Amino acid sequence: MAARAYWQGQIRLALVSIAVEAYSAVKSGAKISFNQIHEPSGKRIHYEKVVDGIGPVDRDEIIKGYEISKGNYVLLDEEEIEAVRIESKKTLELVQFVEAHEIDPLYFEKPYYVAPADDLAEEAFVVLREALRKAKKIGLGQLSVRGSEKLVAIKPCGKGLLMETLRYADEVRKGQSFFTEIDDKEAPQEELLDLATTLIDKRTAPFDASEFEDHYADALMKLIEKKAKAKDGKKVLEEVDEPSAGKKSNVIDLMAALKESVKEEKPAKKSSGSSSKRRKSA
Repeated sequence: MAARAYWQGQIRLALVSIAVEAYSAVKSGAKISFNQIHEPSGKRIHYEKVVDGIGPVDRDEIIKGYEISKGNYVLLDEEEIEAVRIESKKTLELVQFVEAHEIDPLYFEKPYYVAPADDLAEEAFVVLREALRKAKKIGLGQLSVRGSEKLVAIKPCGKGLLMETLRYADEVRKGQSFFTEIDDKEAPQEELLDLATTLIDKRTAPFDASEFEDHYADALMKLIEKKAKAKDGKKVLEEVDEPSAGKKSNVIDLMAALKESVKEEKPAKKSSGSSSKRRKSA
């Protein structure tokens, strides 16, 4: 089944318009999810809409409300909300370009692959892709889709482009407020820093997402498959190996712990095609 485009339109750079299609770059159904089941009957549990002191209500009696103070709401019906929805535009104008490192990773939200919509758009598409690559810049613009306006970033991705939705400034918490109690008046000992750096160097290797596995999801799926085959319906408990705590789990001295770690650590394989699972050594 062909993937469904998230958005179809044009990327515009000044007077140049490029017909493109954007597709989600991540799988929404890849994770294991559960339903709540009524154990005695084995049937799925559904939820009723209820009002305190009244009980269940019909769906046509429900409207949206924005809480302005405790228990006080501004009520909005669908027509009012629809009236202020931003009309979906078919043009994404690149209005600014920035260095990649200027955007904090906190702002990146969801990735989409962008490809030319047809052969006529391909030449201009390739020019934009290579220009971004040569300039080492990311293009910024705002995309109107499905009634909302999203801030997006465009950058090269192999033979195509990658569009990532970004969070707006008021959606991101400022992290410094969480770090105020950390004492950084005295610099760490140089030897401690050298040992920690050596350990980091030994574990440095090219990133390859396929090198990492979701061990919990794998174990959970094995349990589900085993449970599905069990005819008596009894509980099936899986033994899960706990990660090794190492030879010296009670080491308190930081210097000794780092020295021992550096001595025992094997250098990471530099080839991204390695089949070893580095998570096991993490």
